[in-house]
Amino acid sequence: MKKPFASSHRTLAITITASLTLASTVSLAQSTTGSIFGQVPAASGATVQIKSNTGISRTVAVDSRGRYVATELPLGVYTVSLLHDGAVVDSHDNVNLRVGTGTEVSFDETAAKNLGAVKVTANSAPPIDVTSVDSRTVITSKQLAQLPLLRSAEAIAQLAPGVVNNSGGYTGPTGQSLVSFGGSAASENAYYINGFNVTETQRGLGGLTLPYGAIEQEEIYTGGYSAQYGRSDGGVINMVGKRGSNEWHAGAQVLWEPAFARADGTNTYYTNGLPTSPVAGNLYDPSSKNRQWTRTYDAYIGGPLIKDKLFLFLAAETSTQDGTTVNSVSNAQPYVRYNDTLPKWYGKLDWNITDSNILEITGASNREQTQGTIYSYDYSTLQPGRFINDADRIKTGGDLYTAKFTSYITDDLTLSATYGKMRLDNYDVPGGYDGSLTYLADIQNQNPALNGGAPIGNSQVVKSLYNPNRHNESNNLRIDLTYQLGQHTISAGIDNQNARAIDQGSQTSGPGYYWQYAYTTTPAVALIPNLGVGAPASYPNGASGYYAIKYVNSSIASVRSAQRAQYVEDKWQVTDRWLLSLGLRNDQFVDYNADGQPYIRQNKPQWAPRLGFSWDVLGDASLKVYGNVGRYYLGMPLNPALNAAGAYVATQQYYTYGGIAADGTPTSTTAFSNAVSSNNTYGILPDPRTVTASNLKSEYQDEFILGFTKAIDNQWVYGAKLTRRILRNVIDDYCDVQAIENKAAALGYTVNATNSCYLINPGKENIFTVIDASGSYRSVPLTDAEMDFPQMKRKYYALETFLEHPFDGKWYGKVDYVFSRSYGDTEGQLRSDIQQTAASTSIDWDFPELMSSSNGAQSNDHTHQFKLFGYYQIAPQWLVSGTVQLASGNPRNCLGYYGPNQTDPDGYGSYYHWCGGQPSPPGTYRLPWYKQVDVGVTYLPTVPVGKLALSLNVFNLFNSQTILNAYPYYQISPGTPDPLYGSAVVRQQPRYVRLTATYDY
Repeated sequence: MKKPFASSHRTLAITITASLTLASTVSLAQSTTGSIFGQVPAASGATVQIKSNTGISRTVAVDSRGRYVATELPLGVYTVSLLHDGAVVDSHDNVNLRVGTGTEVSFDETAAKNLGAVKVTANSAPPIDVTSVDSRTVITSKQLAQLPLLRSAEAIAQLAPGVVNNSGGYTGPTGQSLVSFGGSAASENAYYINGFNVTETQRGLGGLTLPYGAIEQEEIYTGGYSAQYGRSDGGVINMVGKRGSNEWHAGAQVLWEPAFARADGTNTYYTNGLPTSPVAGNLYDPSSKNRQWTRTYDAYIGGPLIKDKLFLFLAAETSTQDGTTVNSVSNAQPYVRYNDTLPKWYGKLDWNITDSNILEITGASNREQTQGTIYSYDYSTLQPGRFINDADRIKTGGDLYTAKFTSYITDDLTLSATYGKMRLDNYDVPGGYDGSLTYLADIQNQNPALNGGAPIGNSQVVKSLYNPNRHNESNNLRIDLTYQLGQHTISAGIDNQNARAIDQGSQTSGPGYYWQYAYTTTPAVALIPNLGVGAPASYPNGASGYYAIKYVNSSIASVRSAQRAQYVEDKWQVTDRWLLSLGLRNDQFVDYNADGQPYIRQNKPQWAPRLGFSWDVLGDASLKVYGNVGRYYLGMPLNPALNAAGAYVATQQYYTYGGIAADGTPTSTTAFSNAVSSNNTYGILPDPRTVTASNLKSEYQDEFILGFTKAIDNQWVYGAKLTRRILRNVIDDYCDVQAIENKAAALGYTVNATNSCYLINPGKENIFTVIDASGSYRSVPLTDAEMDFPQMKRKYYALETFLEHPFDGKWYGKVDYVFSRSYGDTEGQLRSDIQQTAASTSIDWDFPELMSSSNGAQSNDHTHQFKLFGYYQIAPQWLVSGTVQLASGNPRNCLGYYGPNQTDPDGYGSYYHWCGGQPSPPGTYRLPWYKQVDVGVTYLPTVPVGKLALSLNVFNLFNSQTILNAYPYYQISPGTPDPLYGSAVVRQQPRYVRLTATYDY
């Protein structure tokens, strides 16, 4: 019979008190392991034997007060036995570990319970983990099999409170949509696989992930994480892969997402007038004509090569997407038939060398290969036409190999060492490239008097050319040492990573330049006076306001970085009810340019303290109050070494024209500017000593958390948490070289050369190093006031509440609500509203005019977030499940020309926070609510051997296609409206269905 919760307090008191006393024994280096601890009846000669289903066996001593602990245990299923004089007197079977938590197993009337689990039996306490001080969510492979989820690590992460899909449409190495943690930019997260950092190093956009079926557990840190983690001021996604055991298991899965069950997309139309040469009236992008169908095959096998000694686990997955995409009327690839293949594999070898020494070898691969053919398209009849060319052959993603050695030197001392390498490819080669043709952009803006009212283009579909060897490499060495000293668990270690970007960048196709057509309704007004770009009407054929811009871009280079870190941490059980976590991390970053010269040396200590506490208020684990204060440093991605510190070319030259050739290029041209660059990017590699402010500091953020978790009874748990994040420092580029030259002149220096842009800490005084006419290096300080910038600000606060019903053999459910604000004048490393991928060199802070009216709600701000997910076992053979996400809309920005007079002082066009001559701070307008409902049903028929499951999942059940990112540009030239302003750039995916058959043996 089920006992009332009140009467279970006394029964649980002894075990819970023991678990609190032993909480400091939980030591989880790299967060790929768990620990087991507990209380036994005090008796001389007592020991505890811990043995896994992979043959790992440890025997630990029991102290004089009847306590024992075993740390750094690989995830798995364990049998825990109490021995007296070597003989087993009691045991607990099927003890499952969860990553990052301690599992308490005591030998008295209380059954074993996992403090970090969501599973609760009739007589057990609610799952409040009083041993943790961080904010994390752990999703197990069993939950992944039951919930209707997209098959990506990021989709799993969105089950955690405060994690939202990014607002910029950013994707990772193999196309997965990225997420934002606590208002931070999508590039500010860290990814791990089996303890190895797999974050993409060039821009920080995502990372390598496991095949879905190979994930044993995924741990999502949303704040307050340990000193062992760094290089993130967003969140951490830590994936732990499966491993073999002493029994052979195998299985296979087939998934199908048919085209006929996918709803039509929503078309995009011009919203603010029409271009001068419209292709199909007000139609811009007929997304309703897109088609896609997907087939996925998944298989695994795992078991012992040598029982109790050597184990193997292998998983492979291949997903094929076929479809057709109708692009916008301005796209050079109107209609594309594509084939997208995503092969993945994962392998793990576990060798129990001895009971005290373990070796784990991991290999993983996650790739995407895309090819296709391009056709013309009649946007009036919505029908494809003639073959134009083959699409680019693209290969992205890559491979990972790691080795981890763990040695239980003594019962109190554990050493682990991990080393690994990763390579991510960016192969992109044209399928049928014709170098004699010039790429054309925005042909809908051609002069209709010269094209007969219909845009003239050509078959050049390639805008940029890339080196086939383009890829990124990284290696990571971690060494962690853990020592148990009384009530202290002391951990220390190093975390060293090297990264390289090889042959990154691109160059313009065709003759080395491309043409973009544009027009203005005020042709007598100079376009960009500061750059010497005059008024079109002052030149032949310019009175009509139509002009063309010749773009030249070139940047291919190899760069690298070295990142080092050391940490020490103490988990101290001060009293039976109070646990303190004291940590300190020190990070160092060095970045090198294309010539291998360091342009950033941040070798001085960058101390990142972490302090957390957990208070078991009543002493029975039914009410926990916890808090955390921490500082988190973020190293720069490799991207700035390719632009601000690189020798790249990016120029524009403006022309009037009197005709249009048969290949769509302008004829009878007259230049009304030189080749100009608002950023002085003329292909000169800057002196590495002048690239950054000499007092440059790393990006870092401070975080404050206070919360509680309370058990209502043994069926319900609820809680609330307050979070405050303050970005203290950020790195971005500053391009107002005239201000630097003016200050240098005021100091009596004649500057001989300046860079294109400089890396600075916005909102603070920056000291620039310049070279004077004699070749000497001079220091030129500029205060924030002299740079005419507002104070740098990104602040985030949130109130999170949740109610959870742990699985009781029948159903599981959780609902959480987050009220939050992310506001300031910077998003961080990115600008999601304009989909800018130049991490740490965004458009922000380039010139003071760009930061005018910039303070407001930032792109990843969602004031209200509701999440509900769970599953219900209707009958032994039937299970229903669902997830619901509701979020209020993020900001919809309006960007235009600067000031009441709508000018372009910096040559950036419609990128200022001004809309039609009025200030337009971020957050002035909002997008609609995001509403996503996914449901599933699973049938488990009885089969003679093994287990069979048949599932039906429906994603976006109500076919909501909310705009997630809107076109922000109000004008295409001063006083000339942009017809696309406010239209959809990124939308919610239409409803689709997935059918699945799974067999396990």
